[in-house]
Amino acid sequence: MQDDITGWSQWNQKFSEIAELSSPSELHGLLTGIVCVTEAPTQEQWSLILSTLNVPTLDHDALQLLTEEAEDTAHALSEDDLDYIPMLPDDKNTLQDRVFGLADWCAGVVLGFGLASGHIRADERELIGHLQDVAAVEFEDSDDDEDGEESYQELYEFVRLIPTSLAVGRKRQPVLDSSLLKNIHERITEVDSDTDANIVNVFSPNRPS
Repeated sequence: MQDDITGWSQWNQKFSEIAELSSPSELHGLLTGIVCVTEAPTQEQWSLILSTLNVPTLDHDALQLLTEEAEDTAHALSEDDLDYIPMLPDDKNTLQDRVFGLADWCAGVVLGFGLASGHIRADERELIGHLQDVAAVEFEDSDDDEDGEESYQELYEFVRLIPTSLAVGRKRQPVLDSSLLKNIHERITEVDSDTDANIVNVFSPNRPS
């Protein structure tokens, strides 16, 4: 797995300073979990989604990268051709960093899927449980050996296919129809309605009969 193939270097550079998330890998997991359920969010929708997680506003380039990656990920998951690749530290990084990156990614998928779907179906619980197990994985110095490398590769190959399984058979919802931004959308609609009413009142004064 090379940085220039996965885009990890650029992804890490753009998103490594987000203190509200454990790592850029968690952000990619969040993105993945969301597009298992919804259409790929627009830049404006990403700004709203991240605001619900108290993530500071991202610059235009970061939002564009996030939006493009969501579109690519949604396409990869819909193809069901097993080509989906999580955005994780590659082999140039230590085994510990890769293990924790994988754990963060799993946590992100669980969070994104839960936020977007609003509930977990019975047939999805086992898959989500596997992700939660890996998200809680621990790493000790004694794990940093050849057996540890093999265990990591097995875990990686196992969990990277879970989003495909979660996405199969689902008809993706528009973002605003999902639970992801439903409350925000309803509040915006209420504000817009109040604003329209005020405008009508201003330009339609009561006239004596």
